[in-house]
Amino acid sequence: MPFVELDTNLPADRVPAGLEKKLCAASAAILNKPEERVNVTVRSGLAMTVNGSAEPCVQLLVSSIGVVGTAEENRGHSSRFFQFLTKELALDQDRIVIRFYPLEPWQIGKKGTVMTFL
Repeated sequence: MPFVELDTNLPADRVPAGLEKKLCAASAAILNKPEERVNVTVRSGLAMTVNGSAEPCVQLLVSSIGVVGTAEENRGHSSRFFQFLTKELALDQDRIVIRFYPLEPWQIGKKGTVMTFL
C-alpha cells in the first residue's frame, strides 16, 4: 500500500491536469504494486525551497511496505521517478528531491485494524 506525496511550489496552473492519476499509474509500475493500492497526494503552490533556491521545485515522498527498504531498490525507483517527474513537470533533476520511507504493516490502519491483520 504505497503512499506517494508530491509537494511543489509550482502554481496549480503549471501542474498538468490529471497529474495525480498519472503519478498513481507510474508509481504502481515503478513499485510493482497494483494501482488500486497506491495512494497519491499532489500539493501545489507551496512556499518551498530546494538547495537553497525557491525556483520551481518538487519534493516527492514515497512510503511503502516491502519495496523501498534498500539502497539498491531505491536507486532503481529514483531513476524511474526522476524520468517521470522531469518529463511531466519540465524540471531539471537538480530541482527534484525524493525521500523514501519503508513502512511496516503495523504502521498502516485500514478497515478498523492494521495491515498486519488483513
